[in-house]
Amino acid sequence: MFLQQQMVMSLRVSELQVLLGYAGRNKHGRKHELLTKALHLLKAGCSPAVQMKIKELYHRRFPTKMVSPTDLSLLGLPHLASTLHPVHPDVKLQRLPFYDVLDELIKPTSLASDNSQRFQETCFAFALTPQQVQQISSSMDISGTKCDFTVQVQLRFCLSETSCPQEDHFPPNLCVKVNGKPCNLPGYLPPTKNGVEPKRPSRPINITSLVRLSTTVPNTIVVSWTSEIGRSYSMAVYLVRQQSSSVLLQRLRSKGIRNPDHSRALIKEKLTADPDSEIATTSLRVSLLCPLGKMRLTIPCRALTCSHLQCFDATLYILMNEKKPTWVCPVCDKKAPYEHLIIDGLFMEILNSCVDCDEIQFKEDGSWAPMRSKKVVQEVSASSNGIEGITTETVIFVRSYGDNRQIKVKICTLGCNGSQNSRFGSIQHLVSWFGLVQGYIGYVTMLEIFLFKTMKESQWIYRTHKQCANFAQELCW
Repeated sequence: MFLQQQMVMSLRVSELQVLLGYAGRNKHGRKHELLTKALHLLKAGCSPAVQMKIKELYHRRFPTKMVSPTDLSLLGLPHLASTLHPVHPDVKLQRLPFYDVLDELIKPTSLASDNSQRFQETCFAFALTPQQVQQISSSMDISGTKCDFTVQVQLRFCLSETSCPQEDHFPPNLCVKVNGKPCNLPGYLPPTKNGVEPKRPSRPINITSLVRLSTTVPNTIVVSWTSEIGRSYSMAVYLVRQQSSSVLLQRLRSKGIRNPDHSRALIKEKLTADPDSEIATTSLRVSLLCPLGKMRLTIPCRALTCSHLQCFDATLYILMNEKKPTWVCPVCDKKAPYEHLIIDGLFMEILNSCVDCDEIQFKEDGSWAPMRSKKVVQEVSASSNGIEGITTETVIFVRSYGDNRQIKVKICTLGCNGSQNSRFGSIQHLVSWFGLVQGYIGYVTMLEIFLFKTMKESQWIYRTHKQCANFAQELCW
C-alpha cells in the first residue's frame, strides 16, 4: 500500500486522469482534486487491474529506476529481476542519538544503477500526512534571520550492507535536488595528501526547508552519483525530532548509576599479579579531572566497551558531540557511542567524599587513597587591571579571529618567581574545550578570554580583554 501511494503521488495530471478514467471515476478537476480521488480509490481497495494500471503509468514516467524484483515479476519480466537491487533491502542505518525517528517517509532503498553508464540518476517521491505536516509546522523556530525546525525531514545515504547497522556514507560525486531545487551538502574536506581526491564528510542531510508542507502535493528527490564497481548504495528519508544535549544527559542519568562493585572488580582484575610475569602492578593512579576540559569531573562516565578506569565528564562529552558528532573516547580513542555510556558509581562516591584533590590511587584490594599535590601556587596581583588577590594555577590565553575562526592557545604556568613556562602538550585538549566555551560566548571580531581558576572556590572566572590588557602585554604573544 505504501509503495502504491508513492506511485500515485508522483503521477502527473494527465496520468491521474487516465487512471481515474480507467477506474470509471470522474477525471475532471485540478491536480490536488484528482490526487485526492486517486488516493481514495486506493484506500477503498481497488481491483488488481487498477493496481497494474498504477504501476504501468508509474513505470512509464520512471522506467526501471525504482522497479523492484516483485514489480518486474508482476509485469512479466522475471528474467530481469535478479539483475537489479531490491527497492527495500534489509538495510538499517545507525541510530543517531540527537535525533528521534518519528516516521519512515522512504524506507532504505537501493540506488539502482545501470552498469552501462558511469553517471547515474534516480528519482524518488514521498508524501506527507496531515499529522506530519502539523508536526513540522508547529516545530518552527524563527530566531534572528534563520528559520529552524526541531521536527525535520532527514535524508541519509549508506552502503547497501545488511550485516550490521550502517554509518552514513555518501556515494561518489553525490548531487541531490529536492522539488527541483539543489540541496546543500557538507563541504569537501581538505585532502590529507597530494593527489588524493577530496571527499565530503558523510552525515544526515536536513531537507526540511526544501520540502512542500502539503498533504496533496508530493515531494520529489532526484539523486545523481557516480557508480562504483562492486559497491552499491541505499538512501532513506525519515521524519525526525532533534534533541538537545541536555535531553541526552537527562536520558543518560535516567539509566541510573552503575554499581560501584563493577569498577572495584575491574580494579582488582587489573592489579592481580600474573604468576608468569616478573613485573607486577601494585597500584593504579587515576585523575579526577576530565581529559576534555581539564576541569573536575561532575558526571563521571565511560563506555562499556572501554577497558580503562579513567572517566570523562558526560556533560562535556555530549556537548562536544552535539557540535561535531564523532563519539570517540577521549582517553583511548576508541568508539564510545552514546548508547554504550554508563555513569560510574565508584567515581561518584570518590568525587563526593574527596573534594580537595585531583588525583587518586587505587590499591590491590579495590580501595583508594587521595594523591596530594605538592604544587606551589603563586598569587598574581593585578590591581591596575581590576584583578586583585586572585590565586592562579594556570593562565590560559585564547584568541579567535573573526570569520576565519583561527584559534591560538598559549598556556603560561606561573611559578614562584613569576616565570612563564609553555606547556604545549595540552593545546589539543584546550582547543577542543574552547570549542565548547565559544558555544556560550559566541565569536566576535577578536575574542580574548583569560580564565583564572581560583584555589578556594574551584570556579572559573572570566575576564575580558580590557580588564587584562596590561597582563596580555606581559605574555609577549
